[in-house]
Amino acid sequence: MTTNTLALAGTRTNERLGAVLVAAFLGLGLVFMAGFAPAMALHNAAHDFRHTQNFPCH
Repeated sequence: MTTNTLALAGTRTNERLGAVLVAAFLGLGLVFMAGFAPAMALHNAAHDFRHTQNFPCH
């Protein structure tokens, strides 16, 4: 009886690297957008988020 095995180690490493790069890109994008956004826009975004989570803020 012959058993065939697949080498998945390389694929998982590539997937992990891709996930890290996507997360880093999204994180840097958020920091960049928050850094250049007007303060009132950030306040309104946080305020709206609190409302969507049913968290009292008034």
